[in-house]
Amino acid sequence: MHIWTFHFRPLLACMLLISFSKKLQAQQPQTYPRIVGYVGVLHPIVSFSSEKPHYNFDGSYTGGLPTGINIWKSAKIGFSAEFVPFIRSEKGASKMNNFLFHPGALFGLGKGYTLAARAAFETSGRYGFTPVLNKIVAKANGYNWFIAVPVPARFGNNQPSSIGIGFQFGIVF
Repeated sequence: MHIWTFHFRPLLACMLLISFSKKLQAQQPQTYPRIVGYVGVLHPIVSFSSEKPHYNFDGSYTGGLPTGINIWKSAKIGFSAEFVPFIRSEKGASKMNNFLFHPGALFGLGKGYTLAARAAFETSGRYGFTPVLNKIVAKANGYNWFIAVPVPARFGNNQPSSIGIGFQFGIVF
């Protein structure tokens, strides 16, 4: 059975069911500075370089588990530190194959949107930057559900420069 079917579909279904089964409440006015934490799941989709495109699920699956802290100075600007271990599953075996340190600035765009401009430092020897567009999709008492689209640009380690796109979802608390 494919790892997506076995592990991630039930998790996604449970998260969606929980988020929509709770009564959503109006958010109270925020005070600043404000510190929040978050956890999520990151699915790289495709990466482009001077070589042929590399698609996730094409022979193997790599997924990340981002965890971070956001420190908001105001509703418009903040700082974030994110830590992402990546797990690779291939031919029935899995292992952690990379770790990403992802600090950056946060820009509140309004209506639940945030732009994160992150630097990227990987244990694989790659480095670069990652703009991330994030949207709060459901609010509840004490936490919010979000989706995000990261666009990682990576350089170094004697590999061609690359740019990719991914899908991320998670919870902010």
